[in-house]
Amino acid sequence: MIALPKPGPARQWEIPDHLLTIEEYAALGETDSGFTELVEGRIVMSPSPSRKHNKAAWLLGRQLESQLPAELDFTPDLDVDLGLAPRGKPGFSRRPDLVITYREASARVDDEGDMYRAAEVVVVVEFVSPGSKRTDYQVKHDEYADAGIPHYWIIDMSEPISLVACHQAGEFGYMDAAAVTGTFTTDVPFPVKIDLNALLT
Repeated sequence: MIALPKPGPARQWEIPDHLLTIEEYAALGETDSGFTELVEGRIVMSPSPSRKHNKAAWLLGRQLESQLPAELDFTPDLDVDLGLAPRGKPGFSRRPDLVITYREASARVDDEGDMYRAAEVVVVVEFVSPGSKRTDYQVKHDEYADAGIPHYWIIDMSEPISLVACHQAGEFGYMDAAAVTGTFTTDVPFPVKIDLNALLT
């Protein structure tokens, strides 16, 4: 019988002792445990999402795939530079559960090994976990609005599963629609119908 190699220790980051720019944050690469986001130059560590959380994002992608216009694409779990600070200043980067972007943006990210830019994102999606309610409903809500992302969908997985669709309303930031359960249907930014209950199978 062949012995499997023992897993090595998680890679330790060497984090600079100052607030990070987007460029410095991107240069750090990936950590081996959980994931990180950058908030005003500070690294925020988050645990890896649960199996249920990850599967719901995957199932949403499956529903979207056949309904997206040809010019749009979706990507789960990838960093977005929110562009809320000038280059060279402490930056902001979030890692949404799923983003809908233009296909040319996805091609750029693939070619450059880079993160998405807020201006390339059409819809940003977050699945609410028990420990992320305030962050998803308030903090990220304001950050995504300030970054100019046109649409933000908040999917709350507590039963009954629901979706709040937020859209830009000029100087007021996002305007939030009422929470929808069952089937979410909209024509903006593209016609789509999502069976929310099917995200929990």
